[in-house]
Amino acid sequence: MERHIPIRLGMVGGGAGAMIGNVHRIAARLDGQFDLVAGALSSTPEKAAASAAELGIARSYDDYETMARDEAARPDGIQAVSICTPNHLHFPVAKAFLAQGIHVICDKPMTATLEQARDLADLARASDALFILTHNYSAYPQIRQARAMIARGDLGRIRLVQAEYAQDWLTEETDSKQAEWRADPAKAGAGGAIGDIGTHAFQLARFVTGMLPERLAADLSSFVPGRRLDDNAHIMMRYAGGAKGMLWASQVAPGTENGLKLRVYGDKGGLEWVHETPETLWFTPFGQPTQKLRRAGPGSVVEGSRVPPGHPEGYLEGFANLYAEAAAAIRSGTHPDTLPGIEDGLEGLYFIDACIRSNDADAAWVQVMP
Repeated sequence: MERHIPIRLGMVGGGAGAMIGNVHRIAARLDGQFDLVAGALSSTPEKAAASAAELGIARSYDDYETMARDEAARPDGIQAVSICTPNHLHFPVAKAFLAQGIHVICDKPMTATLEQARDLADLARASDALFILTHNYSAYPQIRQARAMIARGDLGRIRLVQAEYAQDWLTEETDSKQAEWRADPAKAGAGGAIGDIGTHAFQLARFVTGMLPERLAADLSSFVPGRRLDDNAHIMMRYAGGAKGMLWASQVAPGTENGLKLRVYGDKGGLEWVHETPETLWFTPFGQPTQKLRRAGPGSVVEGSRVPPGHPEGYLEGFANLYAEAAAAIRSGTHPDTLPGIEDGLEGLYFIDACIRSNDADAAWVQVMP
């Protein structure tokens, strides 16, 4: 096996105690492909320095602009940066590092607004640095299995796409730090549940089927009094060729913790995947018994696992698969189509924008992409 020197990694946001920052750090080091050496981990210099000391990060910066400039000037400066901030900072942070030729690994959604997404896409296309978006669910082995099966025609002509992502953690008003910025349009952008989890469900359906809806009709709700962004969304979708889809995203569904589900049906069969049992993919050829496909089991066509079947893998390993693919892409200078990037980010912001336009027009059908 070829040995590699770890890629020097920086991080913006995601200081000690931040859930998503910790997930990125674990994923980055799981396969030994990255070495986290620098960070601007918080909005205040004191908190940033304290987080860097606690996490053993060598170089702490007061702000991301200084970090991007100084790291680019160092012979041992970072080669890539992870962006783990609230949504409103994704664009300026990514812009600063892309301008210095530093690869960007960014949490989703790509930006807070569609205008920022378009501008960032132009910057990324003009840069030699890669832009990678951490839609981590697309890196699960059984999601890759589903994608391969649909691509080779196992389901036949796709007719129905059902995507669902339900949570309950915002059922009541809460003053948690994670909830605060997600409910603030100035920090989260125009989308609440549709931006936070709806984009995951949308990208997952797009990734697995290879299909992008042409039109959608969205009914967005803010059930908690005073909440400024949506916390529930029911969305119908129409695809080219006649396929139909539905997407439900909710953060006010008691009893659901991280209820991500995907079902796809064609004229020859159907597939179902549930995040709570991610190592199982259910395949039903029409008129035949349902088949239970397990990770690395009979019929598997993909890799992406670190331990034998029966030793459960999940969220952290899926994230780590993206980081491993990111490392390979950085070393080769090529961006594989399985690794989410700038186009996925653009589609996600067009999805959010279309949902808002439709809802504002009483759930009228609207075009998704220009």
